[in-house]
Amino acid sequence: MKKILLILAIILALLGTFLTVNLKSRMGELAKNTETALIEVPKGSSPAKVFQILKQNGIWSDDLAFRLTMKRLNPNLKAGWFEIPAGLTLPQVLAIIESGKVAVRRVTIPEGRASWEIPAYLKKAYPDFNENRWNKLVQDPKFARSLGVEANSLEGYLLPDTYPFPIDADEETILKHMVAANLKVRDEMEKRPGSMWKTLGSWHKVLTLASVVEEETGIPEERPLIAGVFHNRLRIGMPLGADPTVRFIFRNLTGPIYKSQLNSNSPYNTRKFKGLMPGPISNPGRKAIEAALFPATTDALYFVAKDDGSMTHFFSSNLADHNKYKDVAAKNRGE
Repeated sequence: MKKILLILAIILALLGTFLTVNLKSRMGELAKNTETALIEVPKGSSPAKVFQILKQNGIWSDDLAFRLTMKRLNPNLKAGWFEIPAGLTLPQVLAIIESGKVAVRRVTIPEGRASWEIPAYLKKAYPDFNENRWNKLVQDPKFARSLGVEANSLEGYLLPDTYPFPIDADEETILKHMVAANLKVRDEMEKRPGSMWKTLGSWHKVLTLASVVEEETGIPEERPLIAGVFHNRLRIGMPLGADPTVRFIFRNLTGPIYKSQLNSNSPYNTRKFKGLMPGPISNPGRKAIEAALFPATTDALYFVAKDDGSMTHFFSSNLADHNKYKDVAAKNRGE
């Protein structure tokens, strides 16, 4: 009897060794996908459901190896979209799903774009992007306030940056990410001493001025100086006189500005009315926001583009010099 038990014990030990070696061998096998696969693991998915997802996407089809690996590793699989590169082992595939690091789409939103210009960049990453829904949400005061924005629109609050948006993000999710990034900058700037925050009065007014600085600046180095000119004008009650504010009214982003447009009674017309507009005319980047809060010290009240290819401006403290520079700029244009 003892002999039989000993033999059985040896057989079981050998079988256990074989199964362990076999499992390790199977765990070391590579997944079948030859290129990066995108999978979705729905909330509440069981291990069996995850296996079916992997199998349907051509990643893993060995049911026994999957079940034994799950039993051995006991991973806490998460829900979401995941990118599974080619050439991974099953434990590596499961580690990606366990990490919860969902797949993203990287989208770059340039500085100074108005809200209605941004969908053009998002549509490249999200073919089903709904521009109408986007515009409605941007102009929805209730939605703005739900995101912590004390304004009737999200114009100006969509911080330009390169974002890793969730791969299944919708218009609302994207707006939430961009507004959160803007308010994070607000919180950072509020802590910095020596700013013009109190002079401007609110974050909304900071963004409003920053949006004009952004639109009037050809090169980043001039932003603080242009901001200084606008602060000087605000201080003495002189209209900002910024053409981009008129373009905003008519969504006339390029080409000539007509006399009838310059005579517009819109409160956004800074060629006609003093002070800041009711709100931003575009979405300024961090550098333009910094310039609005920390402008250069200058006595200049005027600036005009040199139009010599440098994208820089002539700055002057009086109208006579300003008119001379306008003549120089005209010659640079060949007029």
